[in-house]
Amino acid sequence: MEMTGEQLIPLPQAATWQALNDPDVLKDCVPGCETITRLADDEFEVVMTAKVGPVSAKFKGKMTVTDADPPRAYTLTFEGQGGVAGFAKGEASIVLTPEGDGTRLAYTAKATVGGKLAQVGARLIDGVARQLAGKFFDAFNKRASAKP
Repeated sequence: MEMTGEQLIPLPQAATWQALNDPDVLKDCVPGCETITRLADDEFEVVMTAKVGPVSAKFKGKMTVTDADPPRAYTLTFEGQGGVAGFAKGEASIVLTPEGDGTRLAYTAKATVGGKLAQVGARLIDGVARQLAGKFFDAFNKRASAKP
């Protein structure tokens, strides 16, 4: 599965970068995320629940930041195990560009799944992935727009 998209974030580039690197912000915005714990500057442990069609699973895994070019770009890689449901791994490249008072966030994401998750079909997985991305950006933009 591969997905690309763009969002206009209502924050300056540096603030958008900071929010995208804040485990508390990510935990609040990633659908189904239970915990994100920083293990090192560029490594996080993630626990999240996901449901794809009839398959629901709690994933435990690791998220790593690579190719960081603050405050312009980075790549996130994720690898997680969902027990009998299978596994998921993926990569998302993020590019931030100033645009007016906000920031244009462009992303390219690739993911693969195995086990029972792979058996539910690519179309269903693609639809759920797009829905999760939409929910993430809705929550992220809402949080970014909130007055402190």
